[in-house]
Amino acid sequence: MFGKRFILILGPLVSVVFLSAACGGEGQPGATNEDTENATSTATTMAGGESSGGTTATTTGGTTAEENAYNPNAKVGPEEITNMTPADGKEPDEPQPLPENPPEGVKTYPANTSNLVEGDIQYARNPPTNGDHSSMWQNCGFYSEPIQKEAAVHSMDHGVVWITYRPGLPQNQIDALRPYGDEKYVIVSPYPDLPAPVVATSWRNQLYLDGANDPLLREFVNEFRISEIAPLSGNRCSLGVGQPDA
Repeated sequence: MFGKRFILILGPLVSVVFLSAACGGEGQPGATNEDTENATSTATTMAGGESSGGTTATTTGGTTAEENAYNPNAKVGPEEITNMTPADGKEPDEPQPLPENPPEGVKTYPANTSNLVEGDIQYARNPPTNGDHSSMWQNCGFYSEPIQKEAAVHSMDHGVVWITYRPGLPQNQIDALRPYGDEKYVIVSPYPDLPAPVVATSWRNQLYLDGANDPLLREFVNEFRISEIAPLSGNRCSLGVGQPDA
């Protein structure tokens, strides 16, 4: 564990086929989705959620950021898949509870489906906070180029904090964000058309920041990493897709 609590292949020959099987199969909108990280779960589309899946996915509603106050009592939604173990076969890392007093400005968004789908997904928010996602998760680390949002959402499903920044952010601020990529359960990447200079997102919780040096960023990472509200929190973010910057 990190922050208030200490938290948070096989070898290089592990095949993509094995990883895909460990992470899960394909999903179809409104139908049973089989995610075989050693388990199978049935999920149905939930009205008012974050997204729907598939190559022609569209948003299914939800509310605006202004209507979503922080909810320290939020629970994993009934349509979110929770019974899958990490791809490395080890026990998940222990999740931490939601903070009672989070950084000012954190907003909590509705629970949703967390099915595995293929193709682009049109999310209700940018960056997305939760919802259906790619069958493979994004490896943690710092990226100097944008990453696939569907893979990042899968990582957040595992308890990752995704720090996004505007591509035009001053270099000294980008350099200030880079060390976060060395931490466990953190992804840092640029995101086009970001609504704030820096945005910190964990599963269903999000915070807009004025810059990389805002002290609320460190608080958010410490308090929302491996959050118990993420359906598969503790399932780690390695053996996925993407090569972080050295």
